[in-house]
Amino acid sequence: MHARPGRLSSYSVVAQAAAEPDSNVSAGLGFTAEPPGAAAPTPDPPRGLPVSFDQNRHVSFGSRPGSWMAVSFQLDGPASLDEIAAAWQVVIQRHGTLRTVFDWRPEHAPRRSDADHAHAGPGKRSGGPITDLYLREVTMLPGAWEQLEAPERESRPVGFSMHSGTGLQTAHLDAPSDQLSAAEVKAALRAHFDSVCDPFGTPSHRLCVIDDGESAAVRDTAGSPQIVIGSDHAHVDAWSLLVLVRDFTAVLENLRAGRPVAHGLKVPESFAAHTLAMENKPFPPEEIVSRWREILQAGGGVMPRFPLPLGDISLPVSEKVEVRDVLDSAELDVQEAHAKEQGVRLIAVAVSVMTRLFRELGDQPLRTVFPVHSRDEPRWFDSVGWFITNAVLENDDESLRGSYQAVKEAIRLGSHPMAPIMRPYGGMPAEPGMFAMSWLDHRRLPVNVDQALNAQHVSAVVQTDGVMIWFVVNETGLHLRCRYPDTPQARETMHTWLGAVVEGLRAPSIVKG
Repeated sequence: MHARPGRLSSYSVVAQAAAEPDSNVSAGLGFTAEPPGAAAPTPDPPRGLPVSFDQNRHVSFGSRPGSWMAVSFQLDGPASLDEIAAAWQVVIQRHGTLRTVFDWRPEHAPRRSDADHAHAGPGKRSGGPITDLYLREVTMLPGAWEQLEAPERESRPVGFSMHSGTGLQTAHLDAPSDQLSAAEVKAALRAHFDSVCDPFGTPSHRLCVIDDGESAAVRDTAGSPQIVIGSDHAHVDAWSLLVLVRDFTAVLENLRAGRPVAHGLKVPESFAAHTLAMENKPFPPEEIVSRWREILQAGGGVMPRFPLPLGDISLPVSEKVEVRDVLDSAELDVQEAHAKEQGVRLIAVAVSVMTRLFRELGDQPLRTVFPVHSRDEPRWFDSVGWFITNAVLENDDESLRGSYQAVKEAIRLGSHPMAPIMRPYGGMPAEPGMFAMSWLDHRRLPVNVDQALNAQHVSAVVQTDGVMIWFVVNETGLHLRCRYPDTPQARETMHTWLGAVVEGLRAPSIVKG
């Protein structure tokens, strides 16, 4: 992450539990509330909002550091903490998932999907995951700013006073504080997000501001602050981070211009509505279920593992991350033209290169977990949530056309809910060494942000026992990021393998050039 030095502040809203049953939640999800004046029956334990397959898997691992992801961007001019807080509160109200919190379900409380699971079968509803988690909507009230220090120092609350008639808070420091270096800012952000952006956080998201610290004590303005929004992964994906940046900057501009706060923005659907829509899908066809069975059997009953030596990863170890700028914008144009001539897209080139390398280095086909977004309708494009399902990309044909067909099959596998497919396995079966590949082309997304904002996707530092590779395409070119266990064997293996991947991806461009 590229962070500026300065003063670091965090804004925390207040989560207030809603009364049970929550009629607002029920009305949004098709449940029937009791009519006014009806006799109040003895309430059953709450059933809550639907929990998606990935949310269930992620949150069930429990509280832990590094479960979050974040986005950073630079405003193009001064902004007060009051304005920033007001804009963020509007964004929270726009997106239902930012107003939800997880908890463990009370013992013996009924679960939303139990009846569906009991009768699920061909032609029946797919149903969601069987889970002991309870997801509920809460009311998010204005909160307060907190000044953060480097991890070895203590953080100090920022005092505030209320403006009568506006409800906005003016932040002020009780005493001046030294600015943090860029390294201290990153360390403080990491420690803060590790603590508060927790799967069971109330809420599990925070907005932070890095400013120059040179304004007056009341800090009515902060010169071109850098904004960092962090959230536990259960409520956001990479696409969602772009939506947050777009909505925040649009709302801030609307507030300043005196326009309605959501002027120019579509009303987003909630992620809970998407989860319910996935539950209501028909049971996956037998050909899809059979294909998944074949894939798991080929992997020894678990999801694909990286086929080259990684050392001792019986327990998670510290991660190592490598980032490679593979192609600049001009080279990307040449590479894409080469792929187009072959009737495929650029992703087929990457799949072809990895297929060849795994055959040469490990005498095995390419087998990788392949995340696929589930925003299968335009109504989800402007929403915030974890709109991801997993597929497996399996390929043993290094030709570009064969590789492209493998991509298409993986996308087809990922178009069906995973919960009913993985139910016989007790969830997604995985062992140390799991290998996953992500492909994200920002130019093709219907939601994007101005390059002048210098938006950055920020990932947590974690312990890992698997390999994850991200290919990111944007206007500046093709970039590769890889996270793997930091063992001596893995460092040697991955250095060789990543170098060969980059060389293979560049080869057609060099030849054509």
